Amino acid sequence: MASAADQLASSINLAKFSKATDLKKRLWFTLGALIVFRMLSYVPLPGIDPTALGLLAQQTQGGVLDFFNNFTGGALSRMSIVAMGVMPYITASIVIQLATSLSPQLNAIKKEGESGRKRLNQYTRYGTVLLTAVQGYFLVQGLEAAGAAKGLSPVVEPGLAFTLTAVVSLIGGTMFLMWIGEQITSRGIGNGISLIIMAGIVSRLPVTVVQLLEGGRARGEWFTVIGVTVGVAALVLFICFMERAQRRILIQYPKRQTARGVQAERSHLPLKLNTAGVIPPIFASSLLLLPLTITQFAGQAVSGESWMGDLIANLNIWLRHGSPIYMALYAAGIIFFSFFYTAVVFNPEETADNLKRYGGFVPGIRPGKNTEMYFDYVLTRITVIGAAYLTIICLVPEWAFSAMSIPFLMGGTSLLIVVNVTMDTVTQIQSHLLAHQYGDLIKKAKLKGGRAR
Repeated sequence: MASAADQLASSINLAKFSKATDLKKRLWFTLGALIVFRMLSYVPLPGIDPTALGLLAQQTQGGVLDFFNNFTGGALSRMSIVAMGVMPYITASIVIQLATSLSPQLNAIKKEGESGRKRLNQYTRYGTVLLTAVQGYFLVQGLEAAGAAKGLSPVVEPGLAFTLTAVVSLIGGTMFLMWIGEQITSRGIGNGISLIIMAGIVSRLPVTVVQLLEGGRARGEWFTVIGVTVGVAALVLFICFMERAQRRILIQYPKRQTARGVQAERSHLPLKLNTAGVIPPIFASSLLLLPLTITQFAGQAVSGESWMGDLIANLNIWLRHGSPIYMALYAAGIIFFSFFYTAVVFNPEETADNLKRYGGFVPGIRPGKNTEMYFDYVLTRITVIGAAYLTIICLVPEWAFSAMSIPFLMGGTSLLIVVNVTMDTVTQIQSHLLAHQYGDLIKKAKLKGGRAR
């Protein structure tokens, strides 16, 4: 039987949406911020020759940079001021969260509440600047080296001045994107950083569809194109099903006197099958892209000069996107971050203590330590299923596309991010509409009460 909130949500229509002025302002703000992001992706770094850069990008297609370029919405291939995207910020967030779990000092800061959260966010920003500077330096050096190796000159005047200007521009672009993401989270709809990543992926969708259709027309494999379309649609439906799957734990409260007599109150504690959401694939890909980006450009610069340069170049080949070693490391990262982020999001000890404080208990389980162990038992087992689901979704489609030589850039990871972020954003929109509708009901009840007097 549907709850009162579900019945109210089913009655929401466009007429009620048009009356929610605060929601409309949030949506327009989010849309405007994403448009600014897309405009910045077309602003090139100072001192870049776009024509030579385009020729160089065509000659160096493939590998991990195409995967990274898909996340930035093509900003990397155009060498724009936001070419690094928000990946340095995500990597810095990973480092701070890991350090918080390992360091007692940072853990104490985290427990300070809002002030502690602001301090940790400030540390994350400092880490973002540092990582962007390192990655930006190797990006610029690799660009000059790749141009020299291919006989092209995408940089108008190579040298120290260009390097400093480009690195400072990349730092400014990444920090501005981070600020836009924070503004979307606080003043718009949805998670700002996730929406920026999704906007970059969706912007590459037309190019992906055109490449798929052109590949099918050139090789005459229209059944393959139809099969890919059906497979992607089935994959989206499967993601939606798994993201809504829950393990509901029955919670019972002591009997209380009500108008209908003495009754026991019951509720459910919903545990999502994929508690970590889209975070594990983003974290795992971000950690893999950081060293791979540096080694790929460094390998282009020092290949053939020494055994170390040849080793770096071979590492880039062994760890290229789609290789068995890359897939194994990616799967290990997804599994690790699934358990790690689930432990960050859901604390069994705190949940068990809160239930005990308010008199709630799980039927058949003693309150306190036994309840905590039961929550940990259930959460560990559903996280195994969630981690396996994320690994299959992220790796199997990409392996299938690469094995069949299908030019479909939007693999399982991209689809997972797009579907998950879309579902979260739609859920937030529904929450705002419900709040607005409840507000209208309260106002009507007050008016009726005033007239009755």
